[in-house]
Amino acid sequence: MLDQNENRSLQFKHRLPWVDQVKGFTIFLVVYGHNFPFIEKYIYSFHMPLFIMVAGFFHPQIARPGDISKRFRNIMIPYFLWSAMLFLFWYVLGRKYGDSAAWDLSPIKNLIGIFYSQGDRFYMDWGIPMWFLPALFVTYLLWHVLLKIQNEIVSGIVLFAVMVIGFIYPYFTDINLPWSTNIAMVAVFFYAFGHRIFAQINNMNRRSLIIGLVAAGLLSVLLCFLNSKVDMYRAIYGNELYFILGGLTGSLFVIFFFRAFPIFGFLGFIGKFSLMILALQLLAMTFIKLVLLTVFGQTDFNFSEWERFLYAILQIILMIPAFLLVNKYVPILNGGAKKI
Repeated sequence: MLDQNENRSLQFKHRLPWVDQVKGFTIFLVVYGHNFPFIEKYIYSFHMPLFIMVAGFFHPQIARPGDISKRFRNIMIPYFLWSAMLFLFWYVLGRKYGDSAAWDLSPIKNLIGIFYSQGDRFYMDWGIPMWFLPALFVTYLLWHVLLKIQNEIVSGIVLFAVMVIGFIYPYFTDINLPWSTNIAMVAVFFYAFGHRIFAQINNMNRRSLIIGLVAAGLLSVLLCFLNSKVDMYRAIYGNELYFILGGLTGSLFVIFFFRAFPIFGFLGFIGKFSLMILALQLLAMTFIKLVLLTVFGQTDFNFSEWERFLYAILQIILMIPAFLLVNKYVPILNGGAKKI
């Protein structure tokens, strides 16, 4: 008989379209959310928990030698490579223009930010969204350790305690731990949830999925309304219970939808390159603004809602040549193996 790890590896031997489409939609929400849309509060209420939950789908059931080093290669090696390139671009050119020039930011602090990876604009002006990758790796490590606890009740208690500590930490200081460890302590709850429920979701029938997505969608909107704006990057959760429930229901709404209707091929395509989009999205917007300024003479970048949405799509389209080149020649920049 196949063991649990082999069963799960077989499920992902041929990529599941709905999983890639969830990832593609989630990374689009990240890009769109960074353009400050009118639904920014709703997007922020669940888009990071969703990303983390989907990452939990891929966690091995049983820990094996080499798992940690493999995950380090898939997450942290691309992180350091992209961060070094983004920092060099920022140091040579980016810091001299726009908001970066106005802030007069320290190159030394931004260099430190590559390794500290949670320093806001003063330490990561070269690529603030990159904070997520080290946080995801720490989240993986936490669940890797917790899975070693044989008693599921004890494991659940420890998981809950770790999450509570992560929630309490910001009440004492606004200095986030290296690699966003305090945020990972909260994120591991969503990661564990994704790991535990993947098989059940993958086996649900469409009727159950539709009922689930309607219920989860309505609850997520209500919880977003009840809570204040969430920002996991800054460890801002509002009401912690509303945040957890909103993160779960919003994530399940999206997951159920794409599991029921896996028909959005383009989202599946970009879902395979979510790491690259995380790294390049701000450069793509900078390029758009440069064209608007130099070609059309536009100096006001207070975009309308439709422009924010369309420019988010354009940002991703502009990255497609980079996707294809990296996939063919340097796939390590996208997490390792070729995706297409």
